[in-house]
Amino acid sequence: MLGACLLFSGAPCLAQSASPTPNLYRPKMAPQVSPIRVEVIDGTHFRDIETGDVYRLSGIDTCAPGQLARLSRQPWPCGTMATAWLVNATLNKWLACVTVRENGGERVARCASASYPDLAAGMLHDGVAVLAPSSPEEPVIASYSLAEQQARKAYRGLWSSVFQMPWDWRAQHGEGRRAVAEEARQ
Repeated sequence: MLGACLLFSGAPCLAQSASPTPNLYRPKMAPQVSPIRVEVIDGTHFRDIETGDVYRLSGIDTCAPGQLARLSRQPWPCGTMATAWLVNATLNKWLACVTVRENGGERVARCASASYPDLAAGMLHDGVAVLAPSSPEEPVIASYSLAEQQARKAYRGLWSSVFQMPWDWRAQHGEGRRAVAEEARQ
């Protein structure tokens, strides 16, 4: 039998010498995340177009869709701007998202694309997002805090304007996260 294996393949037969429990290679790193394509719901939410799973970017918040900021005497739609930023960053691009936790039917995640190693950090850097209030489930990420500080110092995006923090605006206008949940179901 050994001669036949050498004749056909040039290598000795391994089937005869195999141990009952073969040595299997097991990578030390976690498997890579499957890339997804998304449709944007608002400045922090998007939906996987294949599975319908809804994702929310972890650690940040943005103006609500109807919210305005004011630069001098000119109002501008900061909620629309945040949504447009996210559309521009994700349109026709593959995203890799790592789910941090599940929350009410949505995946709170950190996501990256070829253009942005971290979408939330990119939004903070460009001044279209603010740090979300810290909580035990979602502590502040140091690099996010630094990105927001740099945007503030450079007066980028929201930081060049007068605006109300998104959570305060939603509370005042009765727009909670339920509107996003309703939009996600459509």
